[in-house]
Amino acid sequence: MINKFKKKLDNNDVTFGPFIGIPSVSTAELMGWLGFDFVIIDCEHGPMDYETVENMIRASELSDTTPIVRIGLNQQQHIQRYLDAGAKGVMIPLINTKDQAKSVVDSVKYPPIGKRGVFGNRGSKFGLISTAEQIKISNKEIFVSVQIETKQSVKNQDEIIKTEGIDAIFLGPGDLSVSLGVPGEMMHQKVIKTMNPIVENALKNGKHVGTLGLDLDQATYWHNKGVNWLVASTQRFLISGTKNYIDNVKKPLMKS
Repeated sequence: MINKFKKKLDNNDVTFGPFIGIPSVSTAELMGWLGFDFVIIDCEHGPMDYETVENMIRASELSDTTPIVRIGLNQQQHIQRYLDAGAKGVMIPLINTKDQAKSVVDSVKYPPIGKRGVFGNRGSKFGLISTAEQIKISNKEIFVSVQIETKQSVKNQDEIIKTEGIDAIFLGPGDLSVSLGVPGEMMHQKVIKTMNPIVENALKNGKHVGTLGLDLDQATYWHNKGVNWLVASTQRFLISGTKNYIDNVKKPLMKS
C-alpha cells in the first residue's frame, strides 16, 4: 500500500483536496472522480458517525483519492479506530505543545516508534496481512499531520515542528484570525505575518506544510511560499455552485 498523496508531497508536487464536513459517502467518492488528490473527512466539526466515516473512506479508495481524517480528540483509542477503518492519514487540530504532538505520533505509529495497538481490521485487510507486514507498511505510509492554529502553538512552534514522526504542519488561518483579533480575515496582514515564519520554519526542518487555498489568490500566495498541500471545502463548492445557478439561471428566468 503506497500512500499516493504522501508520495506526491515527498516529490514536492502541489496537491489539492477538500474538507468534507457533511456525512456523505457519495460526496467522498465524487471528489476523487473530479480529480482531487485527497479528501479530509472532518470529524472535528462534522456530524459523521464512525460507520459513516468508514464508508466514506471506502468511497474515497474507490475513486482513487487518499482519505485523511481530521480527528477532534487527541486520544489513542479514538485515533486508532479511524486508522483501523482504513484512513491513510490523520490531521489532529489544536496541537499546542511538544507533548501533544508526540501523543499523536504515539497513537498513529506501531511499536517500536509509537504505541498503537494491533488489530485485524480494514487497515490490515481484516488480518489477511501479517502483523509484521502491517506494522512495517503502516509506520511508513500513514500520513501524520498536526495543526498550528493558536497563539500558544505559534509560541511553541519549534518543539511541535521538530517532533519526530510528524510529516506535515497544517496552518489553520481561520482559528489564527480569531486568536489575532481579526476573525474570518484569513489573508489579513496579522495572519500572514504570523504564518510566514512558521512556513519557513517547517520547510527548513523537512516538514510539509498545508493550509487553506479557498480561491486562486490565497492558493497562489501560499504555494509561492512553498506550501504544497492546499485545502478547500465541499461546503464552499456547494454554496458557490448553487449561487451561480440561482444568479444565472433562476433569477433571469423569473424576470422573464
